[in-house]
Amino acid sequence: MNPADPTLTELLMHATERDLTTEEIAEVNRSNPGVDPHMGIRYTRIGPKGVRARLKVGPEHLQPFGLVNGGVLALLAESAGSIMAIIAAKAVAVGVNNNTDFIKSVTSGVIEVEAVPVHVGGTTQLIEITMKNNGQVAARSRLRTLSLRS
Repeated sequence: MNPADPTLTELLMHATERDLTTEEIAEVNRSNPGVDPHMGIRYTRIGPKGVRARLKVGPEHLQPFGLVNGGVLALLAESAGSIMAIIAAKAVAVGVNNNTDFIKSVTSGVIEVEAVPVHVGGTTQLIEITMKNNGQVAARSRLRTLSLRS
């Protein structure tokens, strides 16, 4: 995410107080210039209590043996978790630790992601991210972030 993008930053600051509307979420998906659109990550809910996203698994997400690459799952956690941290901290936040546990292999379908705040401190935030495929937990992450307040 480009923190200098005024549209994206403004929308995420609205999400500190309320869930974004469908139209606002569509604008977040359109205005996000980072890796998320390149990988196919689409946000479906953004608000103060949680962030949800989804990824339709394609061949570009698979490792040579036909499973979703663990790096893709860590990326999903970092992306959704960072947006949750920005909303929770009410400031730009960057990841300082991403601990992802791979629980169940994914080969196809859609990965549903949910990020929720566990701890929101003055400087750091802890976000828990759950990734599901076909209703079953595929991976769980904990993302520690650092607020960059000006």
